[in-house]
Amino acid sequence: VYCELHPFDMDDEAIREFAPKGVILAGGPESVHEANSPRCPQAVFDLGVPVFGICYGMQTMAEQLGGKVQSSTLREFGYAQVEVLGHSGKTSALLRNIEDAIADNGNALLDVWMSHGDKVTEIPAGFTTIAQTATCPHAAMADEARRFYGVQFHPEVTHTRQGARMLEHFVKEICGCEC
Repeated sequence: VYCELHPFDMDDEAIREFAPKGVILAGGPESVHEANSPRCPQAVFDLGVPVFGICYGMQTMAEQLGGKVQSSTLREFGYAQVEVLGHSGKTSALLRNIEDAIADNGNALLDVWMSHGDKVTEIPAGFTTIAQTATCPHAAMADEARRFYGVQFHPEVTHTRQGARMLEHFVKEICGCEC
């Protein structure tokens, strides 16, 4: 799928002219609480296209759309297993039919790679929590109506076993892109 990388400070007009079919907000080492930390241009949220926030991308999405992000005394770096909330037929479009294991309650479990100090503690209005861990109650969130998704873990690394499938769901099924 054709894609381009652009800096976080791309202006709204340039984003509209580019006319993406979807936007992925990448991770990074910053904290949304730092002065002058990167913010997503407002046009990204106003375009009417799907948006996928990864780690810091999820945090800035949450913060900018009315949620809350807090620094944690527990930094997570490494393997984690997230529980996908909702059984397969009722799971978010991003995580539907993706699993590494099944929990006793029937929910999918995913082996993922975490790397964060801050975490979303309150999701924005219109979002639901779609995955969790014992230490990260909002490991993934979704606003299905607007097709906005966020994950606290990193699907782009090989340590997240089903990461490529998540990215494929976003690009092909949610954004409607073709190879």
